[in-house]
Amino acid sequence: MATQWSAPAPQASNTQITWRQLFLDPQLQQTIDLALSNNRDLRIAALNVQQARAAYGIQRATLLPGIDASGSGSKSHTDADGDSESYSANLGLSWELDLFGRIRSLKNAALEDFFASEANRDGVEISLIASVAEAWLNLAADQDALRLSRETFASRQEAYRIAEGRARIGVIGDLELSQQTTLLEQSRADVAALETAVDQDRSALTLLVGTTLPKNLVPQGMPDKAVADIPVGLPSEVLLIRPDVLVAEHNLKAANADIGAARAAMFPSISLTGSTGFASNALGSLFDSGNGKWSYGAGVNLPIFAGGGPINALRGAKARQEIAVAQYERAIQSAFNDVNQALAVRARIDERLDAQGAATSAAQRSFDLSQARYTAGSDGYLTLLDAQRTLYGSQQSLINLRYLRAANLVALYRAIGNDASLK
Repeated sequence: MATQWSAPAPQASNTQITWRQLFLDPQLQQTIDLALSNNRDLRIAALNVQQARAAYGIQRATLLPGIDASGSGSKSHTDADGDSESYSANLGLSWELDLFGRIRSLKNAALEDFFASEANRDGVEISLIASVAEAWLNLAADQDALRLSRETFASRQEAYRIAEGRARIGVIGDLELSQQTTLLEQSRADVAALETAVDQDRSALTLLVGTTLPKNLVPQGMPDKAVADIPVGLPSEVLLIRPDVLVAEHNLKAANADIGAARAAMFPSISLTGSTGFASNALGSLFDSGNGKWSYGAGVNLPIFAGGGPINALRGAKARQEIAVAQYERAIQSAFNDVNQALAVRARIDERLDAQGAATSAAQRSFDLSQARYTAGSDGYLTLLDAQRTLYGSQQSLINLRYLRAANLVALYRAIGNDASLK
């Protein structure tokens, strides 16, 4: 593992941030709220936490003595003795002495499984928030691209109408008219493709939200400031709080506890039993003085021969622990790589955005001048055609970079995996 990020990262004393502080657009916030209430994956993760909590409660209960009450009654008849009755009421106790820690180890393993399920739920929630934000921003960017394509298509329709009229009176030839036709059909194809992309984006966002998305929450374009900057602290601070790292850590602890349980199963188990109660031949006198009874005892179970079962169980537990170690190491390496990848984009995205903005402005000026010179007859149509294509491509690139900057902040939020609202 490297000791620092490969890309520059601003240092901050407090790396904790809530998603509401990160995602600034009110429509986006409401969309995320809707997803947190309706998404099925998050609901399943929450129910898994409840299941793990119940399993831990069951395992913890085995540390305590078991007490149960019972009662019985019977009536029989024989020709020799006539009728006979028997009634009893008992209070019983059973308790396995955990001298070698088997039950405590199983309880600790269940506890770590519970903690892992909680961390997994946090991970699912962070992933859901990030996925909804990415889908919403992607839809917003495609809406901008669609609007640009429609405007371009409308302007090329007008240019084609003018060119068609000029060709009719012989001012321009068939070549120039064919070039206008090509541009018009290309822009029409772009509009159709982006309309398809927008419909697909809406469908994907609806699936993440888990319910029908209200029209007032559908973005009509990329907001100027949809996502805030994220403070990034030291690598160790980031890696220790990621939910998937916590899940791997708790799984490792549970595997360690399983080793203790498997080892303790090779030693004797000692159980204490006892009971007290009443017994009588008549129900009415069951609780009278003189009808009491009690008993107690102890049992020892010593494994002598089990065909290698206990030793292989221990070996299996040790192998699972080694697997958990490797998974823990992989989780840390993946976390480090995810943050590194996001920071690599972040380090230069503003520079790229500024450069593309300047290039788009220059392309717009070039197009305006080319159009004026073409109208005045100073330049040929090929020069104007090249300026049109350059401007259109530059505008598309600017939309894509604006989306990339916002999506990069979402990716950094996901990679850090730290949301103070989940604490």
